[in-house]
Amino acid sequence: MFPSLPLELLLVTCAILLAAYVFRGITGFGSGLIAIPLLALFLPLTFVVPYISVVDVTASLVHGWRHRRHTAWRDVLTVLPFTVLGVVLALYLLKRLDTSMLVNALGVFVLLFAVYSLVGPVLKRQISARWSVAAGSLGGIVGTLFGTGGPLYVIYYQLRGLPKSVFRSTIATVFLIEGGIRLSGYAIAGLYNREVLLWIAGSLPLMAIGLYIGGHIHTTITQRQFQRAIGVLLIISGMALLVK
Repeated sequence: MFPSLPLELLLVTCAILLAAYVFRGITGFGSGLIAIPLLALFLPLTFVVPYISVVDVTASLVHGWRHRRHTAWRDVLTVLPFTVLGVVLALYLLKRLDTSMLVNALGVFVLLFAVYSLVGPVLKRQISARWSVAAGSLGGIVGTLFGTGGPLYVIYYQLRGLPKSVFRSTIATVFLIEGGIRLSGYAIAGLYNREVLLWIAGSLPLMAIGLYIGGHIHTTITQRQFQRAIGVLLIISGMALLVK
């Protein structure tokens, strides 16, 4: 159902979206990890996930097109077949699982990734492409249920040892293709209507502003410090979901 919000919650929604896409403009990923748990505190998760997914796919299109020359297509194509399987399974679960169960599961997932962001080691080991089976299938399942399967792809491509520019372009391309598959599934499942599309249209300018600001930020803190700050934010949002 399309949610009607009072003015103060609409302003909070705008602030969440802007912050999420500023972060994505800086790092190239992570907007869903910020936006979806916070929006799910006062909006139905079955509305938030398809809604934010469209905005995220649009952001991925911007990043993927801008850095398209650096995309490692072999690494993209090894993941996609298993991503499709994960998306199909998750669409089946999305229509049958209890909403409160999904919200609690999202809270646990966000907390686990937050802990990893705070204390996880720097990933240096290079792994085999055979791990694409786990990365693709789990990324498709988590991404479809929660709209935020990005961490699984990020960890996989970090462990593949991709150079920074190649990593950024490849991850954006994966998000774009995987997101397009998810959006098709959401549409077939009847999760989009005129009101949802109006929300999406109203959110795209905030997404564009956030990406622009994030892309031009020059910060004095290190990447590790920034990662830990996001970890703290995720812990707060994850705990809020669990006690909601």
